[in-house]
Amino acid sequence: MKTLVVLAVSIVMVSIFSCPMAMSAPSMPSDVQMVQPDPSLPKELSAFFGKWEGTVNPEYFFIIVEKIDEEKASLYVLAPGFETSGPIWTRREAKVIKEGRKYKLWHMGRVGNVEYTLKGEYLYFALPQDTIKFKRVP
Repeated sequence: MKTLVVLAVSIVMVSIFSCPMAMSAPSMPSDVQMVQPDPSLPKELSAFFGKWEGTVNPEYFFIIVEKIDEEKASLYVLAPGFETSGPIWTRREAKVIKEGRKYKLWHMGRVGNVEYTLKGEYLYFALPQDTIKFKRVP
């Protein structure tokens, strides 16, 4: 019995520690054009700019906000390829919406409305059925 418990714990530990190694950074699309936000843009809005990653076990997501102004944002979204064998990059044009002092980005996705909001240092990607928390990456 003791051997069985040790074996089971070992399998779980190997799985936990090997997951980060298996997940490598995605290759970037060849036509990404990062355009620094205009310095006059409110900092609450320019904070969306950059690269973000998040996971919903076991799915990996990556968002690039490559250009943003007071009306729209150009995005690249890497999402699981539900109809394909792997993740796929999709270019999106998001509308900038201001609600009080807060901003959000919005666009239609494959499964309905998609909203991006910032809370502290995290980007939240809200789908009709789920929310994904993203952290900024270099």
